[in-house]
Amino acid sequence: MARISIHDWFSKKKKEKELEYKAEKLDIPGNLWIKCYKCGSAVYNKDLNENSKVCPSCGYHFKLTFNERLNTLLDKGSFVECDADLKSYDFLGFTDSISYKERLKNSEDKSSISEAIITGLGKIEGTPVSIGIMDFSFLGGSMGSVVGERVTRLIERAVDKGIPAVIVATSGGARMQEGIMSLMQMAKTSAAIAKLAQAKLPYIVVLADPTTGGTTASYAMLGDINIAEPGALIGFAGPRVIEQTIRQKLPTGFQRAEYLLEHGMVDMVAERKEIKGIITKLIGFFTN
Repeated sequence: MARISIHDWFSKKKKEKELEYKAEKLDIPGNLWIKCYKCGSAVYNKDLNENSKVCPSCGYHFKLTFNERLNTLLDKGSFVECDADLKSYDFLGFTDSISYKERLKNSEDKSSISEAIITGLGKIEGTPVSIGIMDFSFLGGSMGSVVGERVTRLIERAVDKGIPAVIVATSGGARMQEGIMSLMQMAKTSAAIAKLAQAKLPYIVVLADPTTGGTTASYAMLGDINIAEPGALIGFAGPRVIEQTIRQKLPTGFQRAEYLLEHGMVDMVAERKEIKGIITKLIGFFTN
């Protein structure tokens, strides 16, 4: 009997899943409906988009792409991207199932953005801000050296121009393909934020689902005000890792936005549609 390698077995299973997925898609022409991950109800795609991708049945907040998030936060036509020329480089020659170079190219093609965070200048209700928006679709929103550099420059622009800094965070943590270089971004971005504090300029962070790992342990949790979306997973290590380490069952809702609010780890939990108005009020409070 011929032996099948583990790699071949997983490849076979992956192809079977892809075929199943394609078959399901064919049953609903045009992908008009989407199933809510939380309540399981079928939601009309047009209604979901008009509701800022929040399930009308249970309030579940779907992930947003960079452009979708941009439209919910900034004044129309006010955004100007900065540092678009900064691109990740495979300086370790890292390869797992495919090379890091290929992963970067695949993520760029899939997400239509150049990195896990896009930064620039824009306006919120007429007020200029230096802003960065993370997109989980680019390598799980992982923080590599370019993400750290873009965040640092975002903060420096805010200081130079004397304007508030705003970041929308969603990330799986530090990017493993860059090793120690990705971990160094934690100290680098934190040091930049200290300069923002010295300049007495507001720094506001919106925490989307999920925000974890080294991103959480640095710039994502250093805001003057940290606003979390409902149900967002926010933490350093995952719940399963923590349970295996301490050998105890974690409380219900552990590491979710509401649990963190109750325990003083975030300042507020706000619906997606309300966040722009809240940021406007906060900026007015800080600047006045």
